[in-house]
Amino acid sequence: MTPATWIVVLLKELATAKTRLSSVLPADERLHLVEENATLALRAALEAQDAGRTLAVCGGPEAARFAARLGARVLLETDPQGQNHAARSGLTAVEARGAEACLLVSSDLPLVDAASLRRVLDLGRLSGGPVAVAVPALGRQGTNALYLRPISPFDLQFGNASLPRFAAEAERRGRTFLVHHDPALALDLDEPADLATLAQLRASA
Repeated sequence: MTPATWIVVLLKELATAKTRLSSVLPADERLHLVEENATLALRAALEAQDAGRTLAVCGGPEAARFAARLGARVLLETDPQGQNHAARSGLTAVEARGAEACLLVSSDLPLVDAASLRRVLDLGRLSGGPVAVAVPALGRQGTNALYLRPISPFDLQFGNASLPRFAAEAERRGRTFLVHHDPALALDLDEPADLATLAQLRASA
């Protein structure tokens, strides 16, 4: 039987996201970029998974309104404490709704689409036994998406060089650990160099 699976999209408050890009983008352009990427992530999730099983964990009220307008279920963080806290809140919420598996996705992936999310879901579903599937970020050993089945127990490790820490956590928990490389999920926009990489990719497409 296919496990009850949810997608959780992690969405920071729109106006305060991407401050590390302030040296190259003014505030209005950063906001546009954040909204554009959040739209891509939420629409990809809603297309890849039943809308009733897509949850946006939002770091502020404007992000919550934005996600709700696009059709996602919304969990508003009353006291945002970073990515791991947001992800754990999302996992706890969907587990309470009967989820047996979950795909956590960042909202700052400019190339994400529904097909790329389905590939992660399919890999997770086809793997026997407890599994963690991590999608690495380009060049920093970070993690842009994470599939868990079952959802717990598993301690989250998002942050710098999270990929090897996720591998160690999976080993500690007796889970199969799979690394899934996907160009559509590899680039996240955190630093000015990421914008240059995106421009190069689009120019060569």
